[in-house]
Amino acid sequence: MSFQFKIIKKSKKSKARVGIIKTPHGNIETPTLVPVATLASLRTLTSEEISKTKTQIIIANTFHLHLRPGEQIIKKAGGIHNFMSWQRPIMTDSGGFQVFSLGFGKDLGVGKILKYFPGKTNKKEINSKTQPSTVKISDEGVLFRSPLDGKEVFLGPKESIKIQEKIGADIIFAFDECTFPLASYEYTKESLNKTHRWAKICLKAKKSKQALYGIIQGGHFKDLREESSKFIGSLDFDGFGIGGDLGRNKKEMIQIIRWSLKHLPENKPRHLLGIGRLEDIEKIIKEGIDTFDCIVPTHYARHGTAFTSQGKLDLRKSKFLTDFSPLDKNCDCPVCKTYTRSYITHLFKAREITALRLLTFHNLYFFNSFIEKIRKKIKAGKF
Repeated sequence: MSFQFKIIKKSKKSKARVGIIKTPHGNIETPTLVPVATLASLRTLTSEEISKTKTQIIIANTFHLHLRPGEQIIKKAGGIHNFMSWQRPIMTDSGGFQVFSLGFGKDLGVGKILKYFPGKTNKKEINSKTQPSTVKISDEGVLFRSPLDGKEVFLGPKESIKIQEKIGADIIFAFDECTFPLASYEYTKESLNKTHRWAKICLKAKKSKQALYGIIQGGHFKDLREESSKFIGSLDFDGFGIGGDLGRNKKEMIQIIRWSLKHLPENKPRHLLGIGRLEDIEKIIKEGIDTFDCIVPTHYARHGTAFTSQGKLDLRKSKFLTDFSPLDKNCDCPVCKTYTRSYITHLFKAREITALRLLTFHNLYFFNSFIEKIRKKIKAGKF
């Protein structure tokens, strides 16, 4: 089965829509969360367990899989689906996010949404002549230092596509430079021009039948976002990703999403890269986002936080040792049906890895159930 996308219901109250993405490894009902399986794994869960959390699709990391075990080994295993025994849809990113995370993001301690403002700290705006300390960005691509052994690793548009083809995911992304909130207008414009050139190279380089998504960049600048939306949207991509820095706050994030979607064809799926906190989900779906990846449900679980219909619970706190209720009485996941807050807190206190597994499972199930209810509301005309 080739890649297809069909919108089956549009909201009359917002830009939200319910759709079906058809892939060789099954259908995805959108909107949906795409959990982050960096090294072809959602930490603490088996692939069989992941499927029981209502997860429809995962995203793996091209850069890190290239470092270990290497795309050649994954290809010899029959591709990533066989390698990790997950016969459902998979995305791989392009490695473009690592340009940011291992570059200026690491140097300056900056996230995709700025937590401080230039001028109020000693953080300075980055101009076009500045390079990160451990990453060298050129017109041809990016030279990294491996975080594993310090060896040089070059990644450009052709290299990224070749690696992703060997990994074998259903959906792959064009190589781009993920910009950062402290980039100047001048820097962001030059970076955008590179990303646009690389997008055309990726389209020419791809030989497989995998679906290829182009990525809209442009930082927090309206004209650059709209320029990128128009340019990338005009190319023959199967879908589109919204990448790069997303402003100084959540309000600005929504505005940037709107600029990025402005010129994209309606009949192709839109993926928001790296965003998906619980409080963001309804907002981004209302803007017309179909899929979005985020580490929050799994990352928070490993640090003791459970998401529930009553809010977040920190299961590391001793007060829960005498609480024999389920994590969430309104959740029908196996963890909530079987285990108590007391027991899970005990596991965290005892540093038992089972605690991480139970919370990871619950959080994914909770997020997926939350989004499932939104899909039902859209279909019923209530969202």
